[in-house]
Amino acid sequence: MEIPVVFEDEWLAVVNKPAGLLTIPAHDKGETRTLTGMTGLHPCHRLDRETSGLVIFAKGKSSQQKAMALFHGGKVKKTYIAFVQGRMEKPQGEIKQRIEGLPALTRYRVIEQRSGFAVVEAMPLTGRTNQIRIHFKSTGHPLVGEKKFAFRKDFSLKANRLCLHAQKLEFPHPITGKTISLETELPLGMRNFLEKHQ
Repeated sequence: MEIPVVFEDEWLAVVNKPAGLLTIPAHDKGETRTLTGMTGLHPCHRLDRETSGLVIFAKGKSSQQKAMALFHGGKVKKTYIAFVQGRMEKPQGEIKQRIEGLPALTRYRVIEQRSGFAVVEAMPLTGRTNQIRIHFKSTGHPLVGEKKFAFRKDFSLKANRLCLHAQKLEFPHPITGKTISLETELPLGMRNFLEKHQ
């Protein structure tokens, strides 16, 4: 599998992860085919297996630690595209619900409302595991293709993947301080879903 590189310099590489691939090894499952294993670099954060999109890797431990500090300090702006079930009541808003006892905040904006689902821009301001998936489930609008936090049989709209893509990243470079703004197009599976469900 060829992993597209979206940005690269002597310290970092940002790649476009396909859905279905773990970012780092899950030691309890003994799975060795991961994004980290394929790149041979140091991950600075992770995406769920089912989520596609931008992932930052560092080429050394020092730059990895500095990049991870940007995430912990809230300096990395992340924007996801999600397809959510049903009709969103508000065109934009915030979802505040604790996850595993910790504060969690996601801002969202409806880009387009279609029959049976909405195309939403989601911006997590905290970095809890599965945050976007849990937050939209809590509003009664789980993601299209969701299997972990919702029963697929409860929804007529089906997709062959989780419709969640980490589309944009903006952050100050951990070494140079220069603002890095990156964006990827929607993956083929999500584009096909949009064409099929006009």
